[in-house]
Amino acid sequence: MKTLIFNGSPRKNGETAYMIHTLQENLGGEYKVVDAYRAQIRPCIDCRWCFDHAGCAVKDEWQEILSYIEECDHIIIASPVYFEEVTGMLLAVMSRLQTYFSARYIRKEEPVPKKKTGAVLLAAGSIGPREKAESTAEMLLRQMSCESLGTVYVNRTDKVPVRDRDDMIQEIKDLAVKLKMKG
Repeated sequence: MKTLIFNGSPRKNGETAYMIHTLQENLGGEYKVVDAYRAQIRPCIDCRWCFDHAGCAVKDEWQEILSYIEECDHIIIASPVYFEEVTGMLLAVMSRLQTYFSARYIRKEEPVPKKKTGAVLLAAGSIGPREKAESTAEMLLRQMSCESLGTVYVNRTDKVPVRDRDDMIQEIKDLAVKLKMKG
């Protein structure tokens, strides 16, 4: 079982990282984590090469990610919530999914034939709305032919960290079980 995790957090040991680590411990299998703040992946430059070709004309770490998307079983999008949205850096990396949009709607091809399951992990320091961030993450999963099995949303992490929230840790463990059943 292979899992691709998109990490939208700038903090190496923050709440999002803890959520990812907890999921990994309970899911097992092989992982690839794409750290949006450290990956050498440029945002989409709207060159429109993908209007006529599979893949992407920009040569960087995204080429490896495209291969992993095609072969993995699960995809997780994990991010802090900033201004009711996933982080801007994560959106910049994910803009490269334009190649799949072009495949589906311009070239009339199935971009990712192997169907997958996935989920969303969101951490918010306050109590702000999660709907926009969750909706964006769900749309990104759909672009990768991924059926979402749900979202774990932890709020008020500035007051109570995830590691001190047994209820949230249990939700992450339950999500891992759901993913394993589908994998």
